[in-house]
Amino acid sequence: MSKQSEVTWLFQMAWRDSRRSKSRLFLFISSIILGIAALVAIYSFNDNLKKDIDHQAASLIGADLVLSTNKQPSEKTEEYLKQLGDERSSEKSFVSMILFNRSGGSRLVQVRALEGKFPFYGQIETVPKGAAQELSNSNSALVDKTVMLQFGASNGDSIRLGEQSFIISGTLESVPGQTGLSSSIAPVVYIPMAYLQGTGLMQKGSRVNYSFRYRFGDPERLRKELKSIKTFAENASMDVDTIESTKEETGNTFQNMTEFMSLVAFIALLLGCIGVASAVHIYVKEKVASVSILRCLGATASQTTLIYLIQIALVGLAGSVFGSLLGLLIQQVLPAVMRDFLPIEITASVSYPAVLQGISTGLLVSIVFSILPLLTVRKVSPLNTLRASVDTSNSTPDRLKALVYFIIIIFLVSFAYLQLGDLKQAGIFTAGIALCFLILVAIANLLTKLARRYFPSNWAYLYRQGFSNLFRPNNQTVILIVCIGLGTALISTLMLVKDMLIDKVTTSSAEGKANMVLFDIQSSQKEAVAELTRGRGLPVMQQVPIITMRIEEIRGVTASEARRDTTLDVPARAFNSEIRSTFRDSLTSSEKIVDGAWVGKVAAGNAKVYVSLEKRYAERLRVRVGDEMTFNVQGALVPVIVGSFREVDWNNIQTNFRVVFPSGVLENAPQFHVLMTRLESPQQAAEFQQAIVLNFPNISIIDLNLVLNVLDNLMDKLGFVIRFMAGFSIITGIIVLITSVLISRYQRMRENVLLRTLGASTRQVLTITALEYFFLGALAGITGILLSFMAGWGLARYNFKIAFSPDLLPSLLLLISVCMMTVVIGLLNSKSTLNAPPLEILRKEG
Repeated sequence: MSKQSEVTWLFQMAWRDSRRSKSRLFLFISSIILGIAALVAIYSFNDNLKKDIDHQAASLIGADLVLSTNKQPSEKTEEYLKQLGDERSSEKSFVSMILFNRSGGSRLVQVRALEGKFPFYGQIETVPKGAAQELSNSNSALVDKTVMLQFGASNGDSIRLGEQSFIISGTLESVPGQTGLSSSIAPVVYIPMAYLQGTGLMQKGSRVNYSFRYRFGDPERLRKELKSIKTFAENASMDVDTIESTKEETGNTFQNMTEFMSLVAFIALLLGCIGVASAVHIYVKEKVASVSILRCLGATASQTTLIYLIQIALVGLAGSVFGSLLGLLIQQVLPAVMRDFLPIEITASVSYPAVLQGISTGLLVSIVFSILPLLTVRKVSPLNTLRASVDTSNSTPDRLKALVYFIIIIFLVSFAYLQLGDLKQAGIFTAGIALCFLILVAIANLLTKLARRYFPSNWAYLYRQGFSNLFRPNNQTVILIVCIGLGTALISTLMLVKDMLIDKVTTSSAEGKANMVLFDIQSSQKEAVAELTRGRGLPVMQQVPIITMRIEEIRGVTASEARRDTTLDVPARAFNSEIRSTFRDSLTSSEKIVDGAWVGKVAAGNAKVYVSLEKRYAERLRVRVGDEMTFNVQGALVPVIVGSFREVDWNNIQTNFRVVFPSGVLENAPQFHVLMTRLESPQQAAEFQQAIVLNFPNISIIDLNLVLNVLDNLMDKLGFVIRFMAGFSIITGIIVLITSVLISRYQRMRENVLLRTLGASTRQVLTITALEYFFLGALAGITGILLSFMAGWGLARYNFKIAFSPDLLPSLLLLISVCMMTVVIGLLNSKSTLNAPPLEILRKEG
């Protein structure tokens, strides 16, 4: 037989043999359809996201060039900035309290004072339309819609900002570069720059960000000047953003999100791969007689293996095409799911590379994960046509199986590497997935052995029969615990993480702890604010001075030297940001010295100043106890020595600092103060905030209860996204469950027929089936929840630094849901064995 005719014969035999098993072959590949669909949807979403970022980057930044800083530009800087670009707009932004004059409600917002046209690209969408263009012509304001809804305000109402009132001329619907999520956390209020001075909020020590935006009519001019602009900006401590840098930064920001989504979809695909391997294993057992006949007719072991591999590959190709089409449908939903997290409008066009990648991935996994069970076909003896009990086992190791395992590992690492772009991370991900599967398999095998060893022989017959199916030959315990257990673990871990984050804030605002923070208190207002607070019967729990400074030198190395010479053991980023420090003579309850010695006071005439640094901050700066540093305290250079490292409990809601000075050094430095108090009711909080805003309009207030509500809303939205992605794993687990039940139905069918032949009623058979799947669902659910508890404990101890105390009610409800789902699917798939005579069923399956 020629090579070509042999190939033709193999395909013909594969087709002929599959005619009676088309439905079962499709069930094999149905396990991975949803995983392929998820991958194609996410690949398409990612492609569209990249294209839309490229197309909309100009509207994200709103200009060709943006220079920004958090300190007042000098006269020299102002002169330089004026000569840039063809058009210019400027903005001053800061956080402050606004007061709604009609309702008396107040809220911390991000105030943006505009001068000039903005944006040059894109637009600020308002109701009514065009309100943003009229902003500079009157004493008016644009207010974010979330705040308008919160306080029941409408256009035409007035707000008070500092000492100035503004008429609300429009409601902000969307702002370039702002997501729905960010607007709920930090709602925006726009006012004209010309009216900012009248608010009285621009005082010495006020924390203000300055932004200067430019439009260049000739892009080539910007490219030529950009290098010199960056040099000037670096010397002036300004940040530089362009359309190109915005594309890169936005792409990097959402790369982690798409990587996460791809990996979660890949987990769903891996679950499907397990379903494929299990289903092919059962299918091969069913085909032993056919293989024996082929061997008797002269077919070689490799030829019989190839016949069934061709079947799996062709059906895998068909399933991958179907999964890719389904993925294109799911892709239409993803922009709506991710809307609150994206600053741009996402299109939903077809990405042909994503479709091709999905089809090739599906075909590859269907082949790779079916080879392992298909290898047993090689060992089927022609004698099986005469005796079904022929022993085909071989004590010698199968090198081909070892090769297949190696190929599977290489495939997993390669796929993870394509998503993460880092070989080490890909290896860690693969190892983590392998560990989870091994744990689940080990637990499943342990439970099977325990069920066999401690079999409840004193139970009623129906319970014994259902329970014994957990360890009988061809049981489904392992595959169901792996698939359903992993999906349950993902959902349960999500719920635990959300609860821990909420508890982290709730615990901080528990009885006896501060739940309201007043900041930007000027030194001249310190005593008056404390007196107003006590006058309302509220405690002054903490009152702390805060001084703004920058690092000037570390071990004699300046910022320019660190940027110029990367071999110096000083990170250039250490000089980039401002530091808010304090001074005091004692430690707080949330601090502990872990290295060095605490010095709380500088003696008169002592030139040495010993400061204390937060341990992790010191590690980022690469400084050690005894190192010399110089801080620029708003123009005054203060040399210091690192005297100690502190471990800080950042979970404790109080003023914590990375750098603490001793008393006797900074008392005369420009500073503002923070006051912390506790209020017992929302009405008391509203009245206190209103009094502060009316008497001290420059002071900003953080209501911890509002923070808790925002966090809850944030976690709900994040939870929905993660549940949406984890849902692929859950549904894939369900499909694998259905597939496993349908494929192994011929085995359970014979048992049920035997029971009915021996006189068992339909109700009894139904009860045995329900009990079997209840036990399976319970074991899978308990295993998944226990794994999530292990993950939750690790996160609580090592990440969130809190006690792990899970709420058992949601876990119990999840367990009940998993059990019910498993039982219902098991009963539905066993229904056909209960509605027909035993003889008819045996004839159909014979």
